[in-house]
Amino acid sequence: MTAATAVFARPLLATEHSEFDVGAERVALALAARRGEPLATVLPMVGNPEYDAVAPELAARGDAIVADKLHHLQALAAGQGVRLAVQVRRGPEPYREIVDEAAATQADLIIIRRRGRPGLLANLLLGEMVSKVVAHAPCSVLINAREAQFWRRRVLVAVDPAAVALETVALAARVAVDAGLPISAVCVAEAGTGDSGAQRALAAAVAHARSLGAAADGEVLAGKPHAQILDAARRVGADLIVLGRHGATRLSRAWIGSVAQKVVGLAECPVLVCVSPLPAENGVT
Repeated sequence: MTAATAVFARPLLATEHSEFDVGAERVALALAARRGEPLATVLPMVGNPEYDAVAPELAARGDAIVADKLHHLQALAAGQGVRLAVQVRRGPEPYREIVDEAAATQADLIIIRRRGRPGLLANLLLGEMVSKVVAHAPCSVLINAREAQFWRRRVLVAVDPAAVALETVALAARVAVDAGLPISAVCVAEAGTGDSGAQRALAAAVAHARSLGAAADGEVLAGKPHAQILDAARRVGADLIVLGRHGATRLSRAWIGSVAQKVVGLAECPVLVCVSPLPAENGVT
């Protein structure tokens, strides 16, 4: 497979090469090995020019730590036959450096960890930096827990019963076809509304996936959306979940939907959040 034929032609790995990043690195290197192309990588580093000028010894110590991380990361990639193209970016907010690097390189996928240090809501929410990356990303984002592995069994796509996002379904279908995997679509009916709308949404999603060459099936479920999506993924053996990011305007990109947050926070497998870039968007707004 080459970059010209891959689903993602310009993936970007965002990593601090910490214990929390191992899953994202594993999946990104597997994707790069399949593509047979160098893997663009950004290592965000907290930096402040004024502070660095006042305490240069601390800045030098930070540089040494980054150099050591780069050495180990390069060795890890070389062991899998992958060459990295690494960019170290310094700034007060790491998420901005990741998003800006994605915009500057016209990345079509950001690959990132799920969260860093656990917090009070670590079982439900993304890490703050990762949540901001997902909210402001100019492209789709693949979020990975530490145990994440490249998908090899089945892709599951979550369908919104109120508004079928065919772009999300299309992305899931392309990923499934690329990996030679079947795809399952699930649509969780809203409480008290019946399932007629969900059935129509599901039928449209399955038909669209099949039109793109995917071996697709689907089912309508009832209950709490995030719980039903996660249960369905386990039940059908899906090892990649695809869903959309709510928010079609710059203002609404200040957050991602609560269902997406919970699915990403609790999923045992990688979660691909489909993002449709806004017109004429440049960097973080």
